[in-house]
Amino acid sequence: WLRGRCLGRGAAVDPARDTFGAMTGLYGAIQPADSVSLSTRTHGAVFNLEYSPDGSVLTVACEQTEVLLFDPISSKHIKTLSEAHEDCVNNIRFLDNRLFATCSDDTTIALWDLRKLNSKVCTLHGHTSWVKNIEYDTNTRLLVTSGFDGNVIIWDTNRCTEDGCPHKKFFHTRFLMRMRLTPDCSKMLISTSSGYLLILHDLDLNKSLEVGSYPILRARRTTSSSDITSSGSSGPRAVGSPCHQNNSGPPSEKTLSRPSQREGGSPRNSLEVLTPEVPGERDRGNCITSLQLHPKGWATLLRCSSNTDDQEWTCVYEFQEGAPVRPVSPRCSLRLTHCIEEANVGRGYIKELCFSPDGRMISSPHGFGIRLLGFDAHCSELVDCLPREASPLREIRSLYSHNDVVLTTKFSPTHCQIASGCLSGRVSLYQPKF
Repeated sequence: WLRGRCLGRGAAVDPARDTFGAMTGLYGAIQPADSVSLSTRTHGAVFNLEYSPDGSVLTVACEQTEVLLFDPISSKHIKTLSEAHEDCVNNIRFLDNRLFATCSDDTTIALWDLRKLNSKVCTLHGHTSWVKNIEYDTNTRLLVTSGFDGNVIIWDTNRCTEDGCPHKKFFHTRFLMRMRLTPDCSKMLISTSSGYLLILHDLDLNKSLEVGSYPILRARRTTSSSDITSSGSSGPRAVGSPCHQNNSGPPSEKTLSRPSQREGGSPRNSLEVLTPEVPGERDRGNCITSLQLHPKGWATLLRCSSNTDDQEWTCVYEFQEGAPVRPVSPRCSLRLTHCIEEANVGRGYIKELCFSPDGRMISSPHGFGIRLLGFDAHCSELVDCLPREASPLREIRSLYSHNDVVLTTKFSPTHCQIASGCLSGRVSLYQPKF
């Protein structure tokens, strides 16, 4: 009973839990022939896919400065934002059912309203390099972006004017690749191309952080009790195109020398630096190219590449909460639970993977298609099948309908549908046929 309560399970049956259970069964029945291909012609590679929260609109971030909008139910094209940016569009994020944000290699972020797509709501300037990631804190209603300039910037979109939007630099680290907020916005995770994973605990976005101004929880390997002593370099990468970064060393050597201030619990914005354990990569550096979070905040999902770019892995790490073992040596917050080796296709390109809305399945780009992966053969909840040691993810089904390397995939939040986009610019929708 206590375990169920900690996981948010009541005595009564959760209708949403039953609904998602039925949807999981439908996902397992999807056939490749049931896919609908949406040609994006000359719009370039598809770098990101995003559904609106109500599932009524599918947005597509394209290489050639454009954003496409589709009706995912009828598979019809709605609108093309032909000059959404001046360079590659990298990421799309919905703030609610009508307002969404896009970011680009032109160093800007744009806000759009579905009710008036002829012009942007506003354009945000603040980054000095390619902007790769957008998050939204539903508690404070702040927009959070990150880019290859190493900066995480906070934007108060409620106070935007014609002159711009109030913003501040929240955090900075070298070799930044991806940044995510947990569903309850209590943690910020940052992955780097040098193989490090940074976790900001008890997140407070109203406080800007400078190097040395935040408590450091000792850097650790996710499956070892020893501190980080060294890290190999990793090969260069970028979303949708080869990245020209030279990566070596930890995110900030100055911060690692600062003593831990954690005594009995984490203070606000305490930083933990981890080197996630990757199978077969114990003696070689790796690059964390993709970072996603379980919809219930139970785990993080990483796509890791070896520094020689000859191996890729999809890995699931469970969050381990609780008091530290010792004040100066806290328990590592992540534990590797599941993993699987991926196809070594499309070297130098990042493949964005995702969880299903109920968190029971993972959709992962795999060569010219996608793989649906489960924690066990029955698509059980992660907490119901946690292994004592890292176990392989189970392949539920493989879906192939592309003629080029798949770069991104996404589950619909409301319907039994999966979308995928590839390097040659084609979007495919997969859904069961009745």
